[in-house]
Amino acid sequence: MNDTIAALKDSVGRYGIWSVGLRGGDPAGAGERAEAAAELERLGFGALWLGGNTSAEDAAPLIEATSRVVVGTSIQSIWEHEASATAARFAQLEVAHPGRFLLGLGVSHGPMVKGYEKPYSTMVAHLNELDRTGLPADRRVLAALGPKMLELSRDRAAGTIPYLVTPEHTAKARETLGDGPLLAPEFKVVLESDPARARATARAYLANYLKLPNYTKNFLRLGFTDEDVTDGGSDRLIDAVFGWGDEDTIRRHVTEFLDAGADHVALQVVEDGPTTALPREGWRRLAALLS
Repeated sequence: MNDTIAALKDSVGRYGIWSVGLRGGDPAGAGERAEAAAELERLGFGALWLGGNTSAEDAAPLIEATSRVVVGTSIQSIWEHEASATAARFAQLEVAHPGRFLLGLGVSHGPMVKGYEKPYSTMVAHLNELDRTGLPADRRVLAALGPKMLELSRDRAAGTIPYLVTPEHTAKARETLGDGPLLAPEFKVVLESDPARARATARAYLANYLKLPNYTKNFLRLGFTDEDVTDGGSDRLIDAVFGWGDEDTIRRHVTEFLDAGADHVALQVVEDGPTTALPREGWRRLAALLS
């Protein structure tokens, strides 16, 4: 295994937090985001994953507010950021905070990108540009769902950060990657034991994702049906891509990803309300049940 990737696995540990709210955007909330990042580090999470279309600029304040935790983009869209600018900001962060920033790249989704075409070829071209800038391949990871992008994350990056997947996908991804690369799937958690309330919260959150073909096609590859991915998602789909229930049940769901071959699980606490909120009490509860 590449020594840098081995060190990366040690740094991120088994669990991280995935959050849109930590990404930033509202200057008035910068202080709370910094406080939340510092608390997450104290709670023992090894990585903070900035959700949505994000960048190194969003990661920098959280890196400065902490001393150890790795901060990654999940994801930075290749359509919206030039490789040269990305490499320059990466170099600045690396000098100031060695090993603390991880560049997570993705192709986003057709309905969200004007002129979206040939995403795989565009990703290859973007990686070629990053190579020319000198940005190390083992300090970037790719958001990969299908076989070709998983192979690319194995061959041209430190590994992959799949979003909205199941332990079955994780097992298939590990087969493609082999033992060396980082495999760090995201997993959503609803800290609710009542089935009706938990599924309602999950279904409301999932609805927009089911409008994106990259996800629905991946679900079909995993054996779900058209009926599973319509009308907000079937109970079968909800129960596969969200962890909910009592503490033992949630812990078991998270462990299934590790047993399937994940090195690290990026956990997203899903609650009712705006996705930009910081569910700090939920993060504390999650840390306690995983300890």
